[in-house]
This record gives sequence, structure tokens and C-alpha cells, in this order.
Amino acid sequence: MPGVRPRRAVQDNAQSMAEPASEMSVDNDDDSDVEDSPVSKPAGRGRGKGGRGAASGSKRGRGGGRGRGARAAPVAPVEEEVEGGSLFEIVKAGRASLQTVVDDWIENYKSDRDGSLLELIQFFIQCSGCKGKITPYMYSNMEHAEIIRKMTEEFDEDSGDYPLIMTGPQWKKFKSNYVEFVQVLVRQCQYSVIYDQYMMDNIISLLTGLTDSQVRAFRHTSTLAAMKLMTALVDVALNLSINLDNTQRQYDSERQKTKNKQATERLNLLLVKRQELEENQAEIRNMLTYIFKGVFVHRYRDTQAEIRSICMKEIGVWMKKYPNMFLDDGYLKYVGWTLYDKVGDVRSGCLKALYPLYDTTDLTHKLEYFTNRFKDRIVEMTLDKETEVAVQGVKLVISILTSFGDAVLSDKDCENVYELVYSSHRQVAQAAGEFLNAKLFRHEDIEQSVMRTAKGKKRSPNTPLIRDLVQFFIESELHEHGAYLVDSLWDINPMTKDWECMTDLLLEEPGKGEEALDDKQETSLIEIMVCCVKQAATGESPVGRGSSKQKLTTKEKQSVQDDKTKLTEHYIVALPQLLLKYLMDPEKVSNLLQIPQYFDLEIYTSSRQEKNLEALLRYLHEIVEKHTDQEVLEMCSRCFESLCDDSFAIAGKCDVARKTLVDSLAVKFKEAMQDFFAEGEQPDEDEVYALIAALKRLYAFSCCHDLSSWELWEDLFQVVRLASESVDLHDEIVCKAQKTLQMLLLWNLKKLDEVPSEDHALTVRKYQVDLLKYCHQLLFHTSDKISEEAYLTICDSLVVYGKQLAERESQNVLVYDPDKSLQNRLTSFLMDKVFLEDDDDEVDENIKIEELHKRRNFLACYCKLIVYNVIHITAAAPMFKHYMKFYNDYGDIIKATLSKSREINKVTTAKTLITSLTQLFRELQDEGNGMIDRSADAFQSIKELARRFSLSFGLDQVKNREAVAAMHRDGILFSIANVDLNDMSKAPPNIAFLEVLCEFTNKLMKQDKKTVLNYLDKQLAGVPPIQRNSDDWQALFTYRNSLVQGEHEIHPITLKQAAQKRYGKRRNVTNMDGTMTEETSNHSWDHGQAATPAPGLGMPQHQSTAYHAATKRRRMDEESNASEPGSEVDFQEASLSAYNHQYRQAGGDFRRQGDMPQLEPETSEPSISEYESPQIAAQYARQQHRMYEEASQNIDDHSRSHPGVIQQMSQHSHPPPSLTPHPPQPLTPLPPPLTPQHPHTPMTPNPSHMMGGHQGHMIPHSHSHHMPQSPMTPHGVMSPSPMTSHGVMPQSPMNPHGVMSPSPMTSHGIMPQSPMNPHGVMSPSAMTSHGIMPPSPMNPHGVMSPAPLTPHPPHSHHMQPPTPQNRGQAHASDYSTHGSY
Repeated sequence: MPGVRPRRAVQDNAQSMAEPASEMSVDNDDDSDVEDSPVSKPAGRGRGKGGRGAASGSKRGRGGGRGRGARAAPVAPVEEEVEGGSLFEIVKAGRASLQTVVDDWIENYKSDRDGSLLELIQFFIQCSGCKGKITPYMYSNMEHAEIIRKMTEEFDEDSGDYPLIMTGPQWKKFKSNYVEFVQVLVRQCQYSVIYDQYMMDNIISLLTGLTDSQVRAFRHTSTLAAMKLMTALVDVALNLSINLDNTQRQYDSERQKTKNKQATERLNLLLVKRQELEENQAEIRNMLTYIFKGVFVHRYRDTQAEIRSICMKEIGVWMKKYPNMFLDDGYLKYVGWTLYDKVGDVRSGCLKALYPLYDTTDLTHKLEYFTNRFKDRIVEMTLDKETEVAVQGVKLVISILTSFGDAVLSDKDCENVYELVYSSHRQVAQAAGEFLNAKLFRHEDIEQSVMRTAKGKKRSPNTPLIRDLVQFFIESELHEHGAYLVDSLWDINPMTKDWECMTDLLLEEPGKGEEALDDKQETSLIEIMVCCVKQAATGESPVGRGSSKQKLTTKEKQSVQDDKTKLTEHYIVALPQLLLKYLMDPEKVSNLLQIPQYFDLEIYTSSRQEKNLEALLRYLHEIVEKHTDQEVLEMCSRCFESLCDDSFAIAGKCDVARKTLVDSLAVKFKEAMQDFFAEGEQPDEDEVYALIAALKRLYAFSCCHDLSSWELWEDLFQVVRLASESVDLHDEIVCKAQKTLQMLLLWNLKKLDEVPSEDHALTVRKYQVDLLKYCHQLLFHTSDKISEEAYLTICDSLVVYGKQLAERESQNVLVYDPDKSLQNRLTSFLMDKVFLEDDDDEVDENIKIEELHKRRNFLACYCKLIVYNVIHITAAAPMFKHYMKFYNDYGDIIKATLSKSREINKVTTAKTLITSLTQLFRELQDEGNGMIDRSADAFQSIKELARRFSLSFGLDQVKNREAVAAMHRDGILFSIANVDLNDMSKAPPNIAFLEVLCEFTNKLMKQDKKTVLNYLDKQLAGVPPIQRNSDDWQALFTYRNSLVQGEHEIHPITLKQAAQKRYGKRRNVTNMDGTMTEETSNHSWDHGQAATPAPGLGMPQHQSTAYHAATKRRRMDEESNASEPGSEVDFQEASLSAYNHQYRQAGGDFRRQGDMPQLEPETSEPSISEYESPQIAAQYARQQHRMYEEASQNIDDHSRSHPGVIQQMSQHSHPPPSLTPHPPQPLTPLPPPLTPQHPHTPMTPNPSHMMGGHQGHMIPHSHSHHMPQSPMTPHGVMSPSPMTSHGVMPQSPMNPHGVMSPSPMTSHGIMPQSPMNPHGVMSPSAMTSHGIMPPSPMNPHGVMSPAPLTPHPPHSHHMQPPTPQNRGQAHASDYSTHGSY
């Protein structure tokens, strides 16, 4: 049909409630803007132009124009001038009234339909973010599908943003204006234009085509418009339905009149009006059906979650507004299927769509089948991982319960929701509390008969509810989480604040027909009551729920204060009675004693409640004397602390009661000590019990009150001293004495802080040293309980008396620095007590959990010593090695410690990780009698641990550059240590560790891989030829391959480069000797048979960066003609043959050249002083000595600059002493090495080292600076080198201007600016950019020393065409820049 735009056919076959497999879920939910495979749809339009459902277009529709009518006359392709103020700009600006904008558009439409529709279509295209313009010619001569295809081609795909997803207030307002514009357009057109069979047909056809686009922006924007258009049409259908009902009622009323009174004309008018309304209603229904099946059915499972969310949100609106059409199983099934969507927002949208339907009583009968079908899924969604989805799921279950009663939800369904009241998410818990309240705590179920106590007192109406609450709490078996249950019901049921009801249940005798509470119920009720008191007095949620920084509003604060006043007035009277009743029950008393902490103590004075206060103090004194339970004693101590607050008038009376109590406790303690340590008598059980009870009471009160004035130190210290001397004492006595001494020491420290005194400080210092000395000895005690308590005391004391006290003049004498023996003992304790495997399955699960908590506490105490800089990071190596083995138990603690250690010093932490790996490696060696099976599970576990360590470094290679390099250096030195000097061909015993080190290779920067590779080669310079099939050296090959991986890949070349290669354009190449040689760009890899240079041979150790860049470019060109170069087998064969060849040429020993200084032993740290003048070196050493103490641990400070690990690795070219079979060469004396605690340094040295400055006096850098003046460059200009003439790279096809090309390390020959190198100055290293050695004591002028052997000839002298024999072999030059075997 030439005059009709193609549109999708409507699928009329009914679909069942069971979802097809292809529609169950969306497999592709990425954020790409283009769908992978659009849904194929029929091309037919579904409605002919002459009427809806017509199969051909032989007769015109009512509009007579486009869409269903004839096509407009073709228009010549004339570009329309862009008019200011397009619809998109008006809607985007949001200044004009949208109704006025729509009215103006309707007026234009009535006069020029095509022009106005073109403007509207352009509006939708622009709203999608497309900048393409639809011309009148395109509109007249192209179908919608062709227009959309044209706009897709002009769409800006460089940016994934489009108006609907762009952020900012402007675009947020645009989205609301866009939606409102579509709805206003339909509303204003609903009486005339909407039925002209032209406008709506074109709009629907365009939007349907856009929703089928592969471009995300088109799909999203058009789907939103189509769904909102459908919502607006639903409103139109509702109006039509109302008008139709009114017309039908008027018509029936007129028909019922007698014939004499009937108005024929009115009847005819009503009949015509009814027919017109019915036609319009059918028209609207057809539009709704077409949009639903043409857009919704395909977009509700779109790849983009936001599009699916739009569909679910709108279908809920349609069902609520127009249930006669949409609230049917044929539509509900789409919502049910989408309940299984994998995106939380979509699932939440489904639940929000269903909630209003269940909340409407008149609609519930239509939801019965849907509920039975999807009820299990809805209940399951209450446990959703998304909090918002879980909340909506619980609310929907409540609506189902309200609508259908108890018949639909089973007991198991209800239990799943009940448990959520203990959820850590407050919103979920409160929603579950609403369900619990609706299910269990219903007032209508309570009998109306009034209940009374035995004395005739009327019971509260909440009494049955509180009984049910207590029973629910008992059956839930979560007695430690009563605060969570109370918080879930706090704002839902008022019974949580009915204090009188709770106390009456505890104090009053049950009346007739009532059942008394048993002991368990009373305990649970008291716990719930105390939780309610705490919540009412503080207004805070329990720990773990809600934000810790939540602030109460003024209204909430006033409400909290009112609740606090009411509960205080009630419990001032009731609490003494409760304490008297439950005086001998430790569990109940410990809970009741928490209540006074939340009193408004002013009420004691204002309400004249002194008698009740005296009763409370009397019962507190009695409880302390009669109880030895630690929890009860601690609660009494806290209660006295609250009552003795100096800001209240009752503080004086309470303080007297407290002192009286402590006096009696001190007297009893001293009497018990005398009885226990009576000469010549062995203490009996009563004396032991008396001393333990006295110590428990003293410790409980020392936690909250200062007992130093009672002179208890000497007696307590005697217990600890005797225990350290192996005197047989009860474990509890020694432990409580240690704890009490520690608290007394802290009170003395607090007093010293308030009133500084030098004499007092010295006394406290003596106490401190004595306590830690004997606690150190108690670490070796045979009793586990005593040694564990000593461990905790030492760890806590070391943190308290750390270096932070040095900042206070009155307390600096108290700084305690643990010695090595104490540190080692703490580490040994940790290994013996924490990292143990539980093989006993017969032990009760609760006991295992308690034991695990205790061990985690031990580990946390040790980690705090590292985090707070008390002991060195290296002490954590034994702990880090257990990271994977005990990951489930301690992984979070070790991971947090590792993160904090990196903040202190990255390099030291990295070395500690390597140390932990080497410790595991040595343990594995000991188990295998010195042999390592690299396929064993134990070795693979070491590799897995290394992989986890590697992942912890993150993705920022620059930040971790020095740390990773330090790991590789230490790992290499460990791997090649202990070599057999009598048989150098035998692999070192630790060589397999290099395979573990491979896990950290990907964390090296590309240029650092070359440096590490050179360092590895130089350390192995004396090793004779290696056989390729030697299993002993396989780890070396693996590690070396990981360092060179990706260095010789085939890189894509430009069209210009391809043309140069094809036509063999010649260029001049500068040789190493300064001569010029012509070279074509189509060399092959094997043009010349040359052996691969070994470490120390071939190319000089220091070359220009420009030379490396030029060499790399030539390789890239040459490599594209090679056939599979660089495979692992070929690499090993070529490396081995070249290594063996050059080893024979050099006489088998590369180390007899004496041109480089010898490497320091592994235990020392090289200093920058090795490369500076003696004066600067001495000054640098003095600065380091002043800055850092010998045993201190330094924090990273990038403002200070000294050589990094990479520079040291690149400048140390000598093998370690262990590999040197002959006496070492004389060395220049070096200053003392830095302590192992030297701070982490930047990767590049201070620019002042290159500019003639020295440490601490940097010459200001300027981008206009040239090379610094030196004997080699007197004018500061780059001098010609054997590779360059006039200091400029030779011109070539790859470098037409002769400018030094950037390399991976440089940009324009200058180091890139970075946080580690702010001035962009190239650091002196083995890859120095100008071929000049940095000045040093051995090379004062920075002149490059001649290589020990003749350098390898340039590439052009060793090229030969590829042959079947050498095809794929690595060329010598391929490895010349970083060496090989």
C-alpha cells in the first residue's frame, strides 16, 4: 500500500498464564546502547487505512490524509530553514505553559497537518538525543522505518548520554515536562483531533517503530512516550465510559416515559450520541490494544532495566484506572512473569503495581487466580537481597493477608515473614512488624470482658497482647535480640510504652481465670521491658540498625523527653519493688539494673522521691554484697556511675553510698588476702572463694570508678608477682588481679592528664614497667587462662602507652617501646593460640563459636599493635601467610590490617608479603626434605595466596610501582640464594619460588618489567648453559616469559605505514658507530643469523630512550611480516641457543669484567649515597639520621626523595656475593645503609639530583629549561650521539621531522608529569634518555662507560630472508634491549 506506513501486526492468539521459556527472564542486561538482536516482528500494520482491521487500502478513511488515508503530494527535496523555538527547546526550557504550547500546536495542525506532524515527529527524535533533522522531502517520500533508519545513521554514538538519563536539575525537569507534554497532547485532542485517523495513526506508528530500534536512546524515549500515551488514552476511555453511562441512563429514562411525553428528537439525539460514544470507545480500545501488543509485549522484556521498569509501572496504573479492560489474567501474567526479573528496580516496580490492586476491596475478586499462581514468589521476595524489594514484598503480603484473610497464607509463609523482625535493615524489620501486628496483635480478637488482678486492680487492654509478644519472643529463640523485636514494633503498636501493664504482670498476682507467668516468661518480659525503656529514653535504634549519625528533629526530641519523664515517674516507684522481688535472680536483676541509667534524675528531687532513692541505694548495696556474677556487679557499678553524676542534686547522697560500699569491699579484700596468704597454711575452698569474690567486686567497680585512693596496688601486684614466680594460684585470682591493676593504672594516667606532676608520672612509670614485666613472664605460664589474660593486658597497654603520649610533656615518660623478645613472644602466642585447626567434630557448636570469638579477639589485639605503629609491619608476616587458610575465620581482620599497613608504608608492606610467602615456601621445603613438587596442592596454595596478595594491590600501577618492584627484587634474591658454588649448572634450591613470583608480574609497569628482567639476568650471569628440558629451571623460564609477555606482539599499523611497508620506502638509520645505513621497511625477522645476546653482553647497559623507541618501531614493522613469532617454545629454543653460544664466547664466566660494583647483601638497603658525591652522601645520611629514629616506623612521605627500588635494580648490575666464585673487586666505601624502616619513596629521584642540587634544596623547575650544563653538554643542549646528528633523531618515514619520539616512559623525550614526578624530569636510570650516566663517585662526569664486550651490530647488518629452517625463530635484536638466556 503506497499510502500507508508499515506497522506491526497484532498477535491475536491468547497466551496462557504459564510464561514461555523465551520470556522468563532477560539474559542480556548490560548498559550498551544497542540491542544485540532486535525482536523480529511482522511487517504488517494490522489496521488498514480505510478502517481498523482492513486488509487492503482500497477505500479512504475518515481523515482522507496520511496514515489511513492517501499520501500527501510529494515535495521537492528543499531544506527547511531552522526555526527558532522548536518544541524540544520549549519543553526543555520549561518556561511556557505546556497546555498553551499544545493548544498552539493543535491550531497549527488544523491548518497544516503535515507541517505540524513533522514538527511533532522531530520533537520525539530530538528528545532521544539525536541531532538529525527530518526534512519535508524525507517526510513526504519516506516511510517511518526509512526515516528511523536515516536518523539512526546520524545518531551521535560517541556519547552514551541522552536527555532521559542525563543528570542535573535541568534534565530532571525535562523528563517530567516530556511526560506531561504527551499527556496534555492527548487530553487536549480527546474531543476531535484524536479521532481523525491521521494524527494518532502517525504518532503510534512512529513510536512503535522507534521502540523497535537497536539504539537504546530511541527505545527508551519512545517507550516512555508510548506508555504515557497509553495512560492518557486510558483516561480518555474512562471519560468516554462515564459519558456513555450517563447517555445510556438518559436514553433509558426517556424511553420509559409514555409516548405522549416522549421527545422523539431528544431520543434520536441521545441515540446518535450513544452511537458516537460507542464508536469512539471502540476506537480508543483498538488504540490501546495495538499499543499494548505492539510496544508493551516486546518492551516489558527489553535488555534495559529502566525500559522494563517503565512498562511495569504503567501497567499497574492501567489496571487500577481501567480494571474492566486490563485487570484480567491476560494482562496480569506479564506482571507475574516479571516478578522473577534479575534487576531489583524492576521487581520493585512489579510489587508497587500490585499493591494498590490488593488494597482496593472491589478488585480483589479478580486477583484470586493470580494470587494462587504467584503467591509463593511474592512471599519469597520478602527475603530479597534488595532492601526496597523486600519491604515492598512484605507490604504486599500484608495486603494479601488483609484481602483474603488467613486462608491464602500458610503457617510456613507467615513464619518466613515473622523472622524478618530481627533483620538488620530497619525498613524491612518494621514492615515485618506491621505484618506481625496484623497477624497476631489484633484488638478485635480480645474478649471484651474486663480482666482484674487478685487484688481487684483492672488490667490494661494490652495485657493479652504483651503475653502474646512474650510468647513470640520465647518461641523465636533469639533472646539476645530483644531490642530488635521492640524496634520493629515501636511505631506500630502502643503496647511497647504501656509501662504499667508490664509491671503489673510482674508484681501483681493473677486474678480469676488468669494464668501466672512462669520463670522463663518473667525473664523474657523483663528483657523486653528494659529494651522498651532504652528505646523510649534515647530515641535511638539498636546497634546495627539505622545510621549511627542520625539526628532527631525538634518534635522527636520533645517526644523522647516526654517518654523519658513518664517512664521515670513510673519506675522510680516500681523499680525498688522489682529489685526486692527478684533480688536473688542474677539474670533478672542484671536487666532491671539497666533502667536507672535512663532516668531523668531531676524527678527524684522535683517529685520528692528521696525515700525511693534511699530504697534503691540500699538494694544496690545488698545486691553487690550477695552476688558474685560479673554481669550483675558491672551493672551495679554503672548504676552508681549514673546516680553519682555531679550535675544532679542527688549526687552527694549517692556518692556517700558509693564510698561506703567501696570501703566495705576494700576491707573484705584485704581480709581475704591475709587469710589466703597466711603463713604455713594452705588456703581452703572458702578462702579461695572469698578472695575471688572480693577481686570480682573490685574489678567491676574499678571499671567505672577511681579506686586509686584506697591503696590497693601493692596487694594486687603481689598476686601477679607470685604467679610469675610459679606459685600455685587459682586462675581466676590471677586474671582478676591483672585486670584490676590495668584499670588502676589507667585511672592514674587520667589523673596525671588532669593534674600534671613529675613525681606522679615517675610513680606511674614504675607501676607500668613492673606490670608489663611480670605480664611478659606470665605469657609463659602453664595455665592457658592466665597466659591469655596476660596477652590481652600487654596488647592493650602497649596501645595506650604508645608514641602518642610523647606529644604531652607530662606523659612522655610513660611511652613504652616493646623490645624484640616481647614482640617475638606475642607473635608466638598468636601462632599457638589463634591459627589452629578445629578437627574435633564432637564439640558443641556454641562452644566452637565462643572459641572463635575469643581467637578473633586475640588476633584483633595483635593487629592493633601494627595498625597503631607499636610494632613493625614486618612482624605481621607470620600472620599474613595464614590469610587464605583461615580466610573464613579471620579474613576480614587480616584484610583490614593489610590495608592499614599499606597506608603506613607500601614498600615495607610489600616486603612483608614476600616474607610471608618465603616462610611458607621454606616450610614446604622442610616437609619435602628440600624438594619442591610444583604440582602439589601445598605449592598451589602458596600461588593462590600470592594471587590474592596481588589482587589487593588494585589497578593503580603507578601508586604501587615501588612496592611491586621491591617484591620482585626480594623474590629474585630469595630464589637464587644458596647456589652451589661447586656446580653452577645446578639450579638453586629456591628457584621454584619464581613461579610464585609470577603472580605479581601483571602489577609491574611495562618499563619496569624490562628493568626487573635485566636485574634477573644480571643475578644469573654466572650460570652455565641451561638445557631446555631441564625441569629444575622451568620456574625460571615461566617467570622470564611472564616478564617479556606482550613485548613482541603484532601491533596494528596505520594505512600510511602499510603503504610504506608495501612499496619498500627507504630510510636512513643511524648505526651505533655513527654511520648511516639505508634500510627498507619490509625487513623480515630472520634477515641475519645472530645469536641472542645474553645478560652483560651485546648491547650496552645504558642506551638512549630514543634508540629503544626507534628499535621498537622497526620491530613493529618487521614483525607484521613474520609468521607466529615469539611463541613460548621458539622463545626458549632461541634463548637457550643464544645463551649457550655467548657463554662459550665469553669463556663461561660473565662476572670477570669488574666494571660494576657488587650488590649489597640481602639484609641491607642500598642508598642513594652510592650514586652521589661523598659530600652529598654524608649530608644525606645525616638528614636521614635526624629525621628517623632507629627503631621507628616511617610513614610514606612523597615530599622527601631518595632512590626507589626500581632505580636500585636498574643501577645494580652485579651478581649477589653468593654467586661469585672469585674474590670480589674493590669497592668504593659506602655510607651506612638505611634502617629497614626507611620511608616509602617516590619512584623517581629528586630533580635536584639531576640539576646539580642536593636533597632538601631543589632548584625550581621550569618547562623552558634545557639539559643541565655539564662537561658533556656545556651549553645545556643535547649533544650529538652515535645515534643522532646534531642531537636530533634522523628523519625517517616513521619520524619525518627527526623529533625524538615518545616512548612508553616519555612524551617528547620528557618524563610525564605525575604525582610521583611533579616536574616531569627524567630520572637517571639504566634507561637514561640521553645515553649519559648519572654522576656518581665512580663516574663523576656521568660519561657512559664502554661495554665490556663489543656491542651487537645494528639490525641492518644481520638480516636475512625467512626460510623454512629459521621461520618463527626469535632474532637477536628482539631481546637486545632487555636481555635473554
